[in-house]
This record gives sequence, structure tokens and C-alpha cells, in this order.
Amino acid sequence: MTSGAVPGPDGRLRCPWGLSTEDYTAYHDREWGRQIRDDNGMYERLTLEAFQSGLSWLTILRKRESFRAAFAGFDIGSVASFGPTERARLMADSDIVRNAAKIDAALTNARAATGLDEGLAAFVWRHAPPAAPAPLSLDDVPATTVQSVALAKDLKRHGFRFVGPTTAYALMQAAGLVNDHLSDCFVRAGSC
Repeated sequence: MTSGAVPGPDGRLRCPWGLSTEDYTAYHDREWGRQIRDDNGMYERLTLEAFQSGLSWLTILRKRESFRAAFAGFDIGSVASFGPTERARLMADSDIVRNAAKIDAALTNARAATGLDEGLAAFVWRHAPPAAPAPLSLDDVPATTVQSVALAKDLKRHGFRFVGPTTAYALMQAAGLVNDHLSDCFVRAGSC
């Protein structure tokens, strides 16, 4: 069984993954699992989770400012208007992950998001699961759920790409639709 929360250098109990690097600690403590309710914030999380697929999340975290610069601060309207010139610029940008399928998905997803009457954040939040018991260990944290499967299907039905159930669940975790901080993690207790 994977351990529960472990003490960090400051003595606070954290999810074990949040202690491997300073980048992870900052992300764990300040962002992961916090509710995102704005469309551009949700688009950023969706895009970064798609780019992370098959890579280390640390790679994405360390390139995040470059992603923000390359994708117009993840402004949905701006990215939706990107054409061949911007795509070529993204493909040549060595400061981001240069993967054609993921870049094309980011552009397609921005265009799809502009077609959602309720906005992207509200659309994603419609798939929020009911509150669940706090996980005791990392073994209790799923990779997918019924709700992430439904979210992935619904996103695809609306023209989104690179949004399978695992990516959808990672989005749910990152955007605070689920709280997968371990039961004894200080962030879960709200003492941050």
C-alpha cells in the first residue's frame, strides 16, 4: 500500500508526490485541487493536461510560463483565431512541447470552447461528481471515474480533441472538481 501524507521540510503533511521537487510542492500547496471557475483558467488546465499526456507533469510545470506566452495567456478567443502562421510559430517554439497532435488539439479545443453556450468552465463543472471520502493513500486515487468518462465523451461530442477519460480526470483534479488530496494532507484540511 502506498503511504499516506508525509511530512515536508516545514513539518506539514503533504501528498507524497508534492514533495519530490520545489515545483511540485508549490503546485501541490497553492494550485492543485483548487476550484477553477473561469473559462480561460479551465482552458489552460485542459490544454496543459493534454500536453502532459505521455510526459512528466514536471516538464509541463517548468514550461508553463512559455506555454502561457505561446498561447496568448490561454485566452480562448485569441487562441481560437490562431491560423497557419500561429500554428507554424508554435511548432517552431522550442520552449514548449512541439507535438503537432497536441498543438492542433489546443487550437481545435479553443474553437470548440467558443461554441459552448454556457462557457467551458460551467460545461466542465456540470460533470462534477458527488463528494467522495478522502483518499487515505495514493492507492485510493483513481485514474478515471464514471464522471471523467462522461466528461471526455461530452467534450468529444462538442468537437474537443485529446480529451480521453484519464486526461478528463486529471483536469477534474487540477480544477478542483474532485479533492484528491489525501485525508491527512494539510491542504485538504484547509490550513494553508
